[in-house]
Amino acid sequence: MPSYLFWLFTTIMLIGGTAVVAFRNPVSSALSVVTCFVGLAGLFIGLSAFFVGVIQILVYTGAVMVLFLFIIMLLDLKNEEHRANRIAPIAAGIALSLAFVVQLLGVLSKTVDKAAPALDKTALANSAGNFQAGSKIATTLGEGKLPDVHLIGHTLFTEYNFALQILGVLLLVATVGVVSLSKRQAE
Repeated sequence: MPSYLFWLFTTIMLIGGTAVVAFRNPVSSALSVVTCFVGLAGLFIGLSAFFVGVIQILVYTGAVMVLFLFIIMLLDLKNEEHRANRIAPIAAGIALSLAFVVQLLGVLSKTVDKAAPALDKTALANSAGNFQAGSKIATTLGEGKLPDVHLIGHTLFTEYNFALQILGVLLLVATVGVVSLSKRQAE
């Protein structure tokens, strides 16, 4: 990724994150989160994590944030009233930020900068036998490539299918609950 794109997407993400806290209108804050997610997706795509970048846009920006906007509008939240600034929350925020920066610098100073090891093509070809012959995963593994997206999908829908279905039901129940609560408040 060219450095100017890195700084562009980083700036977009930081401006969006700052605006989430700065805006008093909940809808404006939610739209700022969308801006932050778009910048983050640009960073993922720039780091050649195309799947994660596209999922970031589709799932978080497209689905989750639209759901948040619907919930905010259904609950008819008003602008946050202006409160007198107190020194304690501001001081706590600054102290937490400084603690995070110190911890981040400590971790980064001890981390060795090295490249990921090369893939063992023989091991990948051997592991192709664990999947159905002729499937996309077995073919790609046989070619000595790692089919990340297909492996994630295969794992999600075989080993974690029940948990995935439960999660879907929980999201549906939460959505129905919000609609029910908003109708009760309107009456």
